[in-house]
Amino acid sequence: MTFKPDYPFEGMPELGKTLEVAPGIHWLRMPLPFKLDHINLWLLEDGDEWVIVDTGICRDEVKGAWEELFTGIMAGRSVSRVVVTHFHPDHAGLAGWLTERFDAPLIMPLAEWTFGRMVWLDGGDYSLNEFRSFYRRAGFSDDMMESVSRRVSGYKNVVAPIPAAFDRLVDGDTIEIGGKSWRMIVGRGHSPEHACLYCEEADVLISGDQVLPRISPNVSVWPQEPNGRPLELYLESLSRIGSEIKGNPLVLPSHDWPFYGLHARLDDLTAHHHERLAEMFDSVDSPKTGVEVLRQMFNRPLDEHQTFFAIGETLAHLYHLVDQGRIQCSENAEGITVYERA
Repeated sequence: MTFKPDYPFEGMPELGKTLEVAPGIHWLRMPLPFKLDHINLWLLEDGDEWVIVDTGICRDEVKGAWEELFTGIMAGRSVSRVVVTHFHPDHAGLAGWLTERFDAPLIMPLAEWTFGRMVWLDGGDYSLNEFRSFYRRAGFSDDMMESVSRRVSGYKNVVAPIPAAFDRLVDGDTIEIGGKSWRMIVGRGHSPEHACLYCEEADVLISGDQVLPRISPNVSVWPQEPNGRPLELYLESLSRIGSEIKGNPLVLPSHDWPFYGLHARLDDLTAHHHERLAEMFDSVDSPKTGVEVLRQMFNRPLDEHQTFFAIGETLAHLYHLVDQGRIQCSENAEGITVYERA
């Protein structure tokens, strides 16, 4: 990837503080316990109230940072709505806690609410066998399989109970916030129905995880949809976002810094995935499992969290190559799927 983002801000907000990036739009940053160690959240002024966009993960230090905000910049105003772009823990982790505290409605796309609530209620009790089967077919060794049971119950450990009711956000919907209209543009591939929010008047796009300035958003196949085709959906979404948004808006991503250069970044992300497809095609000059391809593509140490993301992304690209007819897959004697050139 050759894209060089134009970062208009030199600093970043301290924990429990905000930075106003456009009139009435405030940037806050919360910690994450991963290699990717932060998430950007957004506070939008809504008359004498606030709208929160994304919430952070459910951990004491994140709740403490929110408490500091409640007695700081947010003091004296209630929260009218909590908007969640998608169900992932760093975005939806405190949605239930915040909506309950302020008696505010949760607003998010149906597929995101449904998936998040399903995963939270399951808690791994009913899906462990499917997870084991999925990762065994991908080529996980016995040692790697030990991490699967931890993974299957991980969501509930870092997400407060997902509210039992919500207001649906539909592609093309507009939300009035502080006298300005924000239009929902759905993105797919990273999650089922990711909400991007665009305000034409302010020329600001809250891109969530769908478009990031420096890293490629994770596009993975997961055990709950073992035959999904997320890469096709993601590439289609990049094209659609580019056609629906003109000009050069300020992009507010969930990780890294706010930036300019949306259309160049969309082109860069598309090119990146085509490059990865070419590299994976080259890698299967002989039959290989998903894990064997992963080790060629990610030639660096990966922690447990990164390994699950990496195998999901590897499979997404391999499936895309199968659909293009460039490679084929079959099952070996051990029941593991192997890939090779067609």
